[in-house]
Amino acid sequence: MITAYTGTQVRAAEEPLLAAGRGEELMLRAAHGLATGVVHELRSRGARLYGASVVVLAGTGNNGGDGLYAAAFLAARGMRTTAVLTGDAAHPGGLGAFERAGGRVNRLTEEALPELAAEAARADVVIDAVLGTGAKGGLRGLAADFVQALAGARTAGRAQGLVVACDLPSGVDADSGETAGEVLMADLTVTFGGAKSGLMADPGADYAGRVLVVPIGIEEHFPQPSLRRLEGAEMAGLLPHPARRAHKYSRGVLGVVAGSEDYPGAAVLACRGALAAGAGMVRYLGPPSVAHLVRQSCPEVVCSTGSVAENRVQAWLVGSGMGPKDHDQLARAGDAVTSGLPVVADAGALPALPDTLAPHVVLTPHAGELASLFQRLGGGEDREAVEAGTLDAVRRAADRTGATVLLKGATTLVASPSGQTFSQADGTPWLATAGSGDVLAGVIGALLAQAGSAVEPFRQLGLDDDDRWAALAALGAALHGRAGTAASESVAGGPVTAARIAEGIPEIWGKVSMLSKYGAWKRNSHSQPLR
Repeated sequence: MITAYTGTQVRAAEEPLLAAGRGEELMLRAAHGLATGVVHELRSRGARLYGASVVVLAGTGNNGGDGLYAAAFLAARGMRTTAVLTGDAAHPGGLGAFERAGGRVNRLTEEALPELAAEAARADVVIDAVLGTGAKGGLRGLAADFVQALAGARTAGRAQGLVVACDLPSGVDADSGETAGEVLMADLTVTFGGAKSGLMADPGADYAGRVLVVPIGIEEHFPQPSLRRLEGAEMAGLLPHPARRAHKYSRGVLGVVAGSEDYPGAAVLACRGALAAGAGMVRYLGPPSVAHLVRQSCPEVVCSTGSVAENRVQAWLVGSGMGPKDHDQLARAGDAVTSGLPVVADAGALPALPDTLAPHVVLTPHAGELASLFQRLGGGEDREAVEAGTLDAVRRAADRTGATVLLKGATTLVASPSGQTFSQADGTPWLATAGSGDVLAGVIGALLAQAGSAVEPFRQLGLDDDDRWAALAALGAALHGRAGTAASESVAGGPVTAARIAEGIPEIWGKVSMLSKYGAWKRNSHSQPLR
């Protein structure tokens, strides 16, 4: 499992070592890890090491010191290093080491800015080492102008070098992932001690690139993480497996209230997702015309004409493909939510839901739908505000509703009312296709039906019982994302359909189950931190 921490947690973990006079040791460990990350990245690109040009944009604090020490290590490997100091002062130890290694020092002035920005655009490596975990707000003044000029050159194709962020991209909030001012998009972020929460939530994750976590000796002092990400071993431990004498009813029965005359396909895709994710039986409730399509497309599904109360299930899926005029379906959705059983509720069911829910109800909005939910609850957030602060938004939604909330996106976040939060980034942008969310709801619904009554696997991960719903939703998002990625890779990185995502779930399930015995999963290195 990947765990992430707030800036405050990281600084508190550093305190015992700082109090023991080991601050310089911590900085040297971080700098060595940063320099090593640069070397490995250049090698992976087939780029030269000896003679490579490196520009480090160094702030006045410890983040700048990390960058200067790292540049000194790179100079010792034969690289041509230049420091651009954003202020009148610089970290004394880092600057001294940099100068002794033969680095060239420039101070950022208004007159020198155009030439220095042009030099950075030509460099093989640019290290962003201005703002660290304690910074609030973004770059200001000449530093912001410098980054704006360099970012413009990269956008225009005039800068092709590697951009590496020191601990986190300057302007990304370590706690929330929110951004302020000009932010230079990194190809690689080398972060120290543990991943920062802001690197695992959008929009911060957009700017981080690939993330490398470098241990520096503070890890034993970390408290409970602020954010978690399920990886292969944890996924395998949570996947339900049928007992030898299992039958279809013991394997989990999912009731599905989805689809409408306008969106009948949503019901089909939700049922396909549930079947692919191992539900022993799927019962469908809905309009006759939609039920007919479900029967034709999914003969395994049992279509029922009874009420919610008359159908014996272990969990419900409600809302996919439903609108405000689908009164009968909304009534069924409301009955399902008040049944006391686990429920995954897609956005179409929101009008039928009470304002106060429980953790076993999993809401699955995208940013626009979450904004609508906030407005219904009396808030003023719009989609833009949600997307600007996804981590804060999903936690507030869980707190205000009492439900478990899964916020869909490039990085999918799942929050429990307790504050326990998961971040999954297993997918491909091709997942942004009609029906993909219906399949996801089906996968999560199947997991709720099969594993919702289990508590021990979640306790082994240090989770409270009410947080297991968030873990199951995160597990569903991870399976769904990996199935979409695999489907795209099977067509040389091309587009995928929702149906193809559902078809890929069983294979991903099998691979995840196997890796707990036979090895490690190949991570999506573009979005997940590495150990």
